[in-house]
Amino acid sequence: QMNLLLREYLLSGEVSEAEHCLRELEVPHFHHELVYEVRAGGPGGPGGATRGPADARCPQAVVMVLEGSGEGPVAMMVTLLKVLWETGLVTLDQMNRGFQRVYEELGDISLDVPLAHGLLERLVELCFDRGIITRALRDACPAR
Repeated sequence: QMNLLLREYLLSGEVSEAEHCLRELEVPHFHHELVYEVRAGGPGGPGGATRGPADARCPQAVVMVLEGSGEGPVAMMVTLLKVLWETGLVTLDQMNRGFQRVYEELGDISLDVPLAHGLLERLVELCFDRGIITRALRDACPAR
C-alpha cells in the first residue's frame, strides 16, 4: 500500500492526500519503508522486486526517485518527505533507517539504474538543504 500511495502521489502531486493515506494505514512502525521506496519507480520498477507486506511500507520514497528519471520525481519526493517530517509522520529514526537502507542497497540498485548514485546524491543534498536529514546522514551517502 505504501508503493501505491507513492505512485498516486507522483501522478497527482497532492501532498495532503498522501499524508492522509499514510495516516489511514496506521502503521507508524513501518514509515521508514516509505522513505526507502522514494527511489523512484518502486517495487516492480527497475531494481524493485515485489516486497512482502511487512517490507512494503516506508523507505520506498528514495528508491522510487532512483528508479525514475528527471528532476520532477526528485523534487516531488523531497516535498513529500519534508511534509511528512514536519508533521511528525516520519521520525528522525525512520528517516535515518530509510536512507541507510538505500545506502546499503545502492550497489544492487545501480546494476539496474546506472545513474542511481548521481540521483541519490542530488536527493540527499536537497533533503539536507531543506532540513529533512542531518549532516551525518548526508555525509554517510556513498560516494561514487
